[in-house]
Amino acid sequence: MEGRGGVEIGKEHYMWIVMLHIGFFLSLWIETATRGYPVLDWWPFIACVLLIVQFIRYWAITSLGPYWNTRIIFVPGAHVVKRGPYRFMRHPNYMAVILEFALIPLLFEAYVTLGLFSMLNAWMLLYRIRVEECGLAKYTDYASVMSDCSRFIPKNPEEK
Repeated sequence: MEGRGGVEIGKEHYMWIVMLHIGFFLSLWIETATRGYPVLDWWPFIACVLLIVQFIRYWAITSLGPYWNTRIIFVPGAHVVKRGPYRFMRHPNYMAVILEFALIPLLFEAYVTLGLFSMLNAWMLLYRIRVEECGLAKYTDYASVMSDCSRFIPKNPEEK
């Protein structure tokens, strides 16, 4: 996107997002390894929900096409994507991350990881989403296109 005049914002917090995810998986591994890798008896249900979450994530990624990346990069004047899950909510990929940070530790009964990293992830996403939405409002038609969508709760696009 930078080849098309893309502008990156939020560089200063990107390293912290990477560290958060590394810490999450290290914590999950340590917590489960020290407890003999327990798994919930109802793991098939959690696994099915995780598969649905992954479907939503990849639907979001493919809907964004060449605009998807892990950084916050905008092409000034570009139109906001409002197809796929973006018809129903503003941040389906972040919703998927929130659910993963809860469901994966739950699956392995890693309750310390679940609580600690769900809170850290919420704090990080609150900041990141504010930065991202400010950039979207500045560089794109985000305010007018997404005004009828909530951030995470799916909404019928036909409802007003």
